[in-house]
Parts: sequence; structure tokens; C-alpha cells
Amino acid sequence: MAALLCGRPVFRSWLCRGALKGPGRLYRAAVCSELKQPLAVGELAPRPVLPHEVRVDVHFCGVNFADILVCSGQYQEKPHLPFTPGMEFSGTILETGTDVSTVKEGDRVIGVSHINAMAEECITDQKTVWRIPENLPLLEAATLPVTYGTAILALEHRARTQSGETVLVTAAAGATGLAVIDVATNVLQAKVIAVAGSDEKCKLAMQRGAQFSVNYSQGSLKEAVKQLVGSGGVNVAIDMVGGDVFLEALRSLAWEGRIVVIGFAGGNIASVPANLLLLKNISAMGLYWGRYQFQNFPVFSKSLNSALQYYHQGRIQPYVGKVFKLEEVNDAFLHIMQRKSTGKVLLSLK
Repeated sequence: MAALLCGRPVFRSWLCRGALKGPGRLYRAAVCSELKQPLAVGELAPRPVLPHEVRVDVHFCGVNFADILVCSGQYQEKPHLPFTPGMEFSGTILETGTDVSTVKEGDRVIGVSHINAMAEECITDQKTVWRIPENLPLLEAATLPVTYGTAILALEHRARTQSGETVLVTAAAGATGLAVIDVATNVLQAKVIAVAGSDEKCKLAMQRGAQFSVNYSQGSLKEAVKQLVGSGGVNVAIDMVGGDVFLEALRSLAWEGRIVVIGFAGGNIASVPANLLLLKNISAMGLYWGRYQFQNFPVFSKSLNSALQYYHQGRIQPYVGKVFKLEEVNDAFLHIMQRKSTGKVLLSLK
């Protein structure tokens, strides 16, 4: 991964091998032509939309840690080179296929795609775009799919979080962490302990709704949690760090507590001590949000519909940390890898 981040790329015009020539202008896109190397920004030829597909004029694209893993060959899914990364976007419908009935040209939408979203245009299945209300700015809309979709499924579908329960969230100042705080506090009426690696990030998490915060770089997470809530522990833990932080969060669970593993931003994958699960009747579970798109689409779609509903009701407030231009995509990756990011990092395509 070091090679991907060691310097600025030399941008060049690049035409996708095998791209189909079709009507319309060329469009700009970030392209990964070699793993663990800087992305290039060049021009691609648009291809025709299939009957069930839509073409979206992308305004904003989310930048996720998963995108970095994909471009380094370390993600669960490995697209063929060359490819354009990007898993989520907001924008307007440019064109619809002959069988599309859910949206029309000009509709404002959010959407998800397997890849291809870090571009001025993105083609995806009509099932994976959702119309958004006029009062939802496209900037904020782009924060909803991955982060709020993940937060809602982790808290509601997997952990079955109840009102009044205490939720511990690690990497709390990151995009998904802040979304978990937002949903847990303002939708589910739970109490939140935010865990982060600096006082500045802890302060942001508190400002965004957490009742307590713990800087895990300053001592034992388990002991800090014990001081806050007593020996009983927390009901739910949402972990995105892994390693020792995961183990400390696991040991901080109360009787019949639930821990949901979302990722391993710390780089280490811990082994679960099965005796701890037995002694407290604890449940340890994982959440790979994107997999629901293929395994259980109704659940996947519900997470996005819920996010839009919660926004419409004024119950959530998405937080954008930093916006980069498309040409600055490598800087955006570096910003995340160096753990400088708080909140959602976006690319602006306009």
C-alpha cells in the first residue's frame, strides 16, 4: 500500500481498454490500472445502458476505506484491472434503459455500485438507486449509502439495539462511527460511549451526540468503560478497529451483550476468545453491508429507505468532514490512510 500513497500521481489521459464507444461526450474518471499504485484521472468513453440500467450524472462520490483496499488488492472482492473505484454516489439521472420504471431522467438520486462511482458518469442497475427529496442537498445525500446503511443494519438488524441501552462505538469520529452515534442517539434513544484515538476526535464525537468518550491511546479501554458504566458493561459494541481494541470492547460487554464487527481499520484481526462468549452469554457477529445487496436485497434496500426516512423526519444529521476534487483522489486516499479524516470524505465531480 505504501506505493499507492508515497507521492502524487502523474495524471494522464487514459481510455479504458474495451470500452464501448457510444453517443455522448467522454467523461472523466479515476482509474486504477495497477494495484498499489496511484490512481490516474483520464477520459473514458461511455457505453450504452442496458434495459434495466440507468446512467447517473455523478455530483459527489464517497471515499471509503474499502475503496483503498480494493485498489491495493486487499478487499474481499477483486475487480479486473483496469477499473474505476467508488461504491456510492449522489447525482441526477441522465438516461434510463428501456425497462426502467423506478426513476426517470432528471431525478435526484443516491446510489450504490459495485465499482465505477469515482467518475462524472456512472451506470448501475435501477434497483440500486433511490430518489431523494428536494430538501436533501446532494452533498449530504452522498454520505448516506455506505455509512448510514452500515450503521442502521449494525444497530437495528444485527444488534437489535433497544431504547435505553448503552452502545460502545470504536473509530467513533470516522464516517461510519459518527453515523452510528447519530442513529443510536437520535433514532434509537440509546446512550453512546464514543471511542477514538485522540482527544480532538473524542470531542467531535461528543459534539455529534455521544454521551461519553474514551481516548483508547491513553490507557485501558475496558477500565475506562468500567469507570463510566460500572462493572455491568455495555449492551452493544460496534467495532471498526479490530485487534486489541476489539478484544477490549468484547471484554466491556454486559450480560447478553452483542458486538458487531464492521472492519479492521487498525490492520489486525483478533481471534475471539470463545470462553468470554460463554461466560456472559455474549453474541459476536459480523456485518458486511454490501453483501446484503446480493444475499438479501430487501434488507439492504430497507437500510437506505430508513436512512432517507430518518433524514426526512429530521432525526439524523450527516456530517461531511472534507471534500476533494476528482483530481485530488490520491490525496483523499492519503487523508484517510493517515487517520486525518473525521466524518465523511467525499469527491466532488463538479
